[in-house]
Order: sequence, then C-alpha cells, then structure tokens
Amino acid sequence: MTRLYFDVHVSSAITHQLRRRGVDILTAQEDGARELADPALLKRASAPGRILFTHDIRFKALADQWQQTGEPFAGLIFAHRLYASIGQCVRDLELIAKATDAADWIGKTERLPLQ
Repeated sequence: MTRLYFDVHVSSAITHQLRRRGVDILTAQEDGARELADPALLKRASAPGRILFTHDIRFKALADQWQQTGEPFAGLIFAHRLYASIGQCVRDLELIAKATDAADWIGKTERLPLQ
C-alpha cells in the first residue's frame, strides 16, 4: 500500500473519507509542517516515502522542475479543484493507495481525476 502525505490545501473531507477506507494519510498540519515552503514540504513528505497530494499547482511545477534536474522525491499527485471533485479525489486516491507501491511513484507525478 502506498502511504500519502496531504498538503495544507487539501480538504479535510478527502482526508476523513480516505481514512475511513483504511488509507494511511499524514497531513502537513499533523506533521507540524503547516508553514514549510513548497520545496521543504516535498522533501519532508518524501523522507518517509510518502506521496504528496495537493491542490496547489505550484507543487506540480516544482515536481516537473525536479524531474528535469534529477532532484529525488517520492512522488506527487495533483488535483485542480475545478476539475476533480472530492468524490473523484477519494476514489482515485484510494485506488492509488491500495493498488500501487511507493517504489512505483519515485520521481513521478499524476494529475487527478485519473482517465
């Protein structure tokens, strides 16, 4: 199972629904990382091998840059609030968490909703 790390911008409704479904989530708030800059937060999520989930487009740009420069990170999942509903995020993140391994995500990014 893939473990997830949620940025401060993620709705608590997504967090609660996924936890009810048995998905391992750590939020930036719970981790005391609420005020970290984006690069530091991506590194913090990656340290224990958690995939960062966010609604913040700046993380997508950061991950793209890190892919080009070879900077390591555990993976990133991005969902724009206008194009991915809470329900879609819950379904897709549950599938990702339960059907993939953390090793599958190293240095990778994905956009929700899944096609």
